[in-house]
Amino acid sequence: MTILSPKPYRLTVDLGERSYPIIIGSELLAQGEALRTAIAGRQVLVVTNTTVAPLYLHRLLQQLQGYTVATVTLADGEQYKEWQSLNTIFDALLEHHFNRDCTLIALGGGVVGDMTGFAAASYQRGVPFIQIPTTLLAQVDSSVGGKTGINHPLGKNMIGAFHQPRLVVADTATLNTLDDRQLAAGLAEVVKYGLINDPDFFLWLEQNIEPLLSRSPDHLAYAIERSCRDKAAIVAADEREGGQRALLNLGHTFGHAIETGMGYGSWLHGEAVATGMVLAGRYSHHLGKMAHSDLQRLEALTARAGLPLEPPATLSAERFMALMAVDKKVEQGRIRLVLLRGIGDAYIDGAVDEGALAAWLQETLPSPA
Repeated sequence: MTILSPKPYRLTVDLGERSYPIIIGSELLAQGEALRTAIAGRQVLVVTNTTVAPLYLHRLLQQLQGYTVATVTLADGEQYKEWQSLNTIFDALLEHHFNRDCTLIALGGGVVGDMTGFAAASYQRGVPFIQIPTTLLAQVDSSVGGKTGINHPLGKNMIGAFHQPRLVVADTATLNTLDDRQLAAGLAEVVKYGLINDPDFFLWLEQNIEPLLSRSPDHLAYAIERSCRDKAAIVAADEREGGQRALLNLGHTFGHAIETGMGYGSWLHGEAVATGMVLAGRYSHHLGKMAHSDLQRLEALTARAGLPLEPPATLSAERFMALMAVDKKVEQGRIRLVLLRGIGDAYIDGAVDEGALAAWLQETLPSPA
């Protein structure tokens, strides 16, 4: 039986000199000690968005008294994860004469975190930044591991850099203002960790999905800690995705095709990943790799989490294949997929038979509307 802790969880992403802590708990925005320890210099730029700023910006600024602080408030949405928004961050840094000792703080979801991290990686060839993720998806995935970037109309996250934060603070209290759709989208990435290499966690999720959907603070904190611990171990072993870190892309090749094909923001990232994981499971079963009983468990938990199982009817098999061909996980011109041998047993297929995949998609996908 899992023992849920009422105290904050603390863990470390072990990357030698670039190691950093992750702190997970409730009302952490009111506790600034760890934050101040991670700030380099006296100049701080806080990047947030129009949804998060009215809720949490003032609370963060109270912890930054004594620093020279500027703020940037971006439009909210995946469709704004592009060059113009990124330049808004650079404009603020230059207009306030921020130097190489400044620190950027990302206060928001994955879009804010990815763009702030990319700006930090690029400004004066690299300055420190801190992640304060306010969505479940960002707390369990995008804030950890140092992947930063922006989208391009032809492909998601195709422009970016690896740049590790100095600190990640996941305040579970911020999830109380998250709408149900966003919460469910975050659960997709939580389920992913169970599918990749943590079958005991997947079983725990099957037993505890209702408390998670009801926003039980202790259950959410445990799920976030377990997810971050699973991801931190993979990142520590393969920081720049030369090998096993690619397992974290389970569902993402299919999912990114959905996001790009439907237009950024139409499907939430977690919704697309959830459907992508279901498609990866179905294709794994089609190849004889995954038992039908495990596929049923995957589909059942996805449905119970309130996530979509079926891809959009407007995307044809041909369009899917074209979009997957420009995904950043393509290697030497060949599509790579993360597939499943079972719950907790993911593997990388670097030699996908694209003809067979196209034929399966043609048979599996609904006819375009």
